[in-house]
Amino acid sequence: MTTSAETSKPASAPDELTSVALVTLGCARNEVDSEELAGRLEAGGFRLVSDAADAEAVVVNTCGFVEAAKKDSVDTLLAAADLKGGDSTTRAVVAVGCLAERYGNDLAESLPEADAVLGFDDYPDIAGRLRSIINGEQHIPHTPRDRRTLLSISPAARSSDGSVVVPGHAIAPPDLPSEGVPASGPRVVRRRLDGGPVAPLKLASGCDRRCSFCAIPSFRGSYLSRRPGDVLGEARWLAGEGVKELFLVSENSTSYGKDLGDLRLLETLLPELAAVEGIERVRVSYLQPAETRPSLVETIAGTEGVAAYFDLSFQHASAPLLRRMRRFGDRESFLALLQQVRALAPTAGVRSNVIVGFPGETEADLGQLCEFLESARLDAVGVFGYSDEDGTEAASYDDKLDEDVIRERAELVTGLVEELTAQRAEERHGEVLDVLVEDLLGGDRAEGRAAHQGPEVDGSTTVTGIAAGTHPGDIVRAVVNGSVGVDLLARGIPDSSDA
Repeated sequence: MTTSAETSKPASAPDELTSVALVTLGCARNEVDSEELAGRLEAGGFRLVSDAADAEAVVVNTCGFVEAAKKDSVDTLLAAADLKGGDSTTRAVVAVGCLAERYGNDLAESLPEADAVLGFDDYPDIAGRLRSIINGEQHIPHTPRDRRTLLSISPAARSSDGSVVVPGHAIAPPDLPSEGVPASGPRVVRRRLDGGPVAPLKLASGCDRRCSFCAIPSFRGSYLSRRPGDVLGEARWLAGEGVKELFLVSENSTSYGKDLGDLRLLETLLPELAAVEGIERVRVSYLQPAETRPSLVETIAGTEGVAAYFDLSFQHASAPLLRRMRRFGDRESFLALLQQVRALAPTAGVRSNVIVGFPGETEADLGQLCEFLESARLDAVGVFGYSDEDGTEAASYDDKLDEDVIRERAELVTGLVEELTAQRAEERHGEVLDVLVEDLLGGDRAEGRAAHQGPEVDGSTTVTGIAAGTHPGDIVRAVVNGSVGVDLLARGIPDSSDA
């Protein structure tokens, strides 16, 4: 089992330092949190290694979003625990992250193979906590609580002064050693675990929405924006680390700034981020369709250096079902939003997620969803079959569908989505793209992503005919000449071409 951590260690860290591996599961927000933990651990005297089998301590940053993600987290913890014993160097396995925060002492009781379960409140002293666990001290896990109660109900009254622990928002205290934190600007605690040209950058944490199927706000807390100066300072540091694309992440990016007194703050921040020296592209993730205002669409579609990329969380297209989900919108309003996007940026990338089999979903509801997907021409769609989540309103709903029905509907929509997104990729044949190179494939071939392709989940572009001396992080211009599913094939255009 390996992690994304670099194998190199700072020159000031001798081999005798206790080694630790970070295993990150789940979304890009978790990646930022892991890099905060990495910065704190390195500053606290630990040596980061990439392979869990070579580590004295393994810290698993878990995901607690849906049942499949929870199972993956448990399986990963068990696999790490299997490394202990015999001649192995592994002495402790610790769970952190969303699953750990969400279930706390219940997780510790049901998973004795893990040596400790740590919550978000343990992050500021993660090095001390981990050191005591390695030394055999018993850690008393937390009792889970609704983290929405920790901040004022009024967004304007919230503060990021450090009184509430919010992963990914940490500002280094004056007495924290300088290793693992940016050398200039706001000293945000972070140590990169992936040397690639793309890095997630957290805009905010938490969520104020009350979607009936989602438990995230209860363990991530209320919505809290990071201050623009902190975001810009970290962006400059990431650029100094060789990052070329900033992937802005949060639970709801359209709400950025509402607790800072400016609901249009993202429209101001995006051009500033795009102007950071060394940054080639800025990408925004997770936009709520009902909150996606015209000015934000215009900024994303029309700002040089900002990807014309719209990650719109539609979830469904049936108005009655969306109301049961405690969401807004319908097929017509969603299509109108897409029309607005494409009027400003005809080749914009659009991705979304949909839930199939929600309690009370009728054949007519399913038909509306399929009709919407056929009309929407989306580049990528994640399809999820509904499952109850602890503590959510939807878990108490009547009219639940049988698991077999949910599975059949999910398979139907998945098949439709695969066909439609492949067709959308075919529509891009002949399009000229700027591709950010992420991997060299040998010869004159490279793999990367165009502006319409987000990290991990939206497909990639394989370019042939790249120039000698091309490196990861370079932008190459190419014309699309084929596709396989959502993945594109393209031919590099020489610099001298005016195509």
